[in-house]
Amino acid sequence: MRANLTCERINEDRRCLLRNAATGVGIASFFKLLSPPLTAAFASDVIRPFRVDVPQAQLDDLRRRIAVTRWPEQETVNDGSQGPQLAKFQETMRYWGSDYDWRKVEARLNALPMFLTEIDGVDIHFIHVKSPHANALPLIITHGWPGSIIEQLKVIGPLTDPTAHGGRAEDAFDLVIPSMPGFGFSGKPTGTGWNPERIARAWAELMKRLGYTRYVAQGGDWGAAVSGAMARQAPAGLLGIHINLPAAVPSDVAMALAGGGPVPAGLSEQERTAFDSLDTFFKKYRAYGAIMGTRPQAIGYALADSPVGLSAWIFDYNNGEPARRLNRDDVLDNITLYWLTNTATSAARIYWETAGQSVVLSAAQKTSEISLPVAITVFPAEVYRAPETWARSSYRNLNYFNAVDKGGHFAAWEQPELLSRELQAAFKSFRSVP
Repeated sequence: MRANLTCERINEDRRCLLRNAATGVGIASFFKLLSPPLTAAFASDVIRPFRVDVPQAQLDDLRRRIAVTRWPEQETVNDGSQGPQLAKFQETMRYWGSDYDWRKVEARLNALPMFLTEIDGVDIHFIHVKSPHANALPLIITHGWPGSIIEQLKVIGPLTDPTAHGGRAEDAFDLVIPSMPGFGFSGKPTGTGWNPERIARAWAELMKRLGYTRYVAQGGDWGAAVSGAMARQAPAGLLGIHINLPAAVPSDVAMALAGGGPVPAGLSEQERTAFDSLDTFFKKYRAYGAIMGTRPQAIGYALADSPVGLSAWIFDYNNGEPARRLNRDDVLDNITLYWLTNTATSAARIYWETAGQSVVLSAAQKTSEISLPVAITVFPAEVYRAPETWARSSYRNLNYFNAVDKGGHFAAWEQPELLSRELQAAFKSFRSVP
């Protein structure tokens, strides 16, 4: 990411150096250019203010690349079963290359308190919004793939200032929304090992640095895996977690899905519906996970070079769910963030780090080792509707379960008010915990 990073609390000489980063030096390389005294000032536990100011040349380059795209021929079917359909997708790309305005989301981000801090050798970017209400419960929310912090922007208001959204002051949260390593404005790991367990430890350190001694965690997709890992590790101060993509698939079901064997006997109607959804997903819609779980560098060359290729890769998630269920500008805000930070490859590596293990399998996510309270909200258009029977079997301390009537995989994007109410309900009991 070629960006100006403005640190208001440092002297004018440092501001000058930060402004010079816009000449084309990436975030990681830029900090390496600082003189030793300045480097020492940015000790690893220091929290530095962060600001985005993308050089216009980068936005012009993006539009140029979109304009000179070499397109494939039209699909040979009359539906989206082969991927994004050419005519519809070209229309979206024409909009991205002409009328889309990155500066709107940039201003929206810069209106929020954003920071960087180095944890375990990697710069972690995060949004930190404190509630105007007293005794707000601290909450750390983790995004997934192909999402980013853009996913959570719409829940910030309802969660931090519920009275402005028809809620109660006593349901307020202080929010911490980090970018996972390799995603967005966070640094890119230069070595291996950044799996959900390691990210979970980093998040515990982040909450400690922010001075929070009691807090809760939430996530969907990879954010659910990270939140689950936090619950397994049970760091001091973590009270419980909420997830909206539970790892509730039992081992016998997982084996049938993996081997193409018969449907396990004795499934209820809800369980059979969940099995069928998962069977379809694994057979038709999860090729992206197999590729990134085995050859992230190979697909990374294409994603880093072509904005249209990157966009198709993300728009096609789960049978084109982003195009079907989300606002076009929301998705393009997210894709543009991936493009400008050149993080498609580094983000893909989380699949490789976990050997392609699915986030929905109970055994893979070691749910039996979680003793902290777990809350689950099931959204009907999710990859699968987790049956309560599976959830209770997977999470021994399930203290909240609710199946809502609308919403899909990107709950915070698509149903921010509903997800906010779910979090308020799920974590209500923790507010009175001493």
